[in-house]
Amino acid sequence: MARFYPALDAKHRAFIAAQKLFFTASGTPESRINLSPKGMDSLRVIDEQHIAYLDLTGSGNETAAHLKHDGRMTMMWCSFDSDPLILRVYGRGRAVRRQDAEWGGLHRHFSPLPGERQLIVLDIESVQTSCGYAVPMYSYTGERDTLARWAEKKGVVGLLDYWRDKNQISIDGLTSGLLENT
Repeated sequence: MARFYPALDAKHRAFIAAQKLFFTASGTPESRINLSPKGMDSLRVIDEQHIAYLDLTGSGNETAAHLKHDGRMTMMWCSFDSDPLILRVYGRGRAVRRQDAEWGGLHRHFSPLPGERQLIVLDIESVQTSCGYAVPMYSYTGERDTLARWAEKKGVVGLLDYWRDKNQISIDGLTSGLLENT
């Protein structure tokens, strides 16, 4: 049975810390819903009301576009080991970029990763747990290094060119704000 909480508690934070994979979902009333898997060492629980992740360069920038135009976001973790649990966090998200005043204070929580594009911060409105009894068990075997190698090969100028070409407009025509005010 699902249970709701107003904020993350110590058990939720420990569960999140133990997971190697999380998912984000966002959308607007007029757009497709975007559901993205995330990994690497890119997530931090800032406090009981805030989660941030280091958003790495990808083929699109749907989450940032949705957050700019709507703000709603859900994050989800599920256990793939013997203790079944699904944890969802609902709230309002925002993109924080290098030129923003918040960047330094938030970015200090992360180890640098190749292809850093922006930080996504979720202001938590509610937390939900559910059983996860039907989630299969899987074993973690390691991180992929494909994105890091790709970003390193592109270099700073190549990433900026890629962002200009591929990351400013969502698949539904929404602006992401990625290169505004730079």
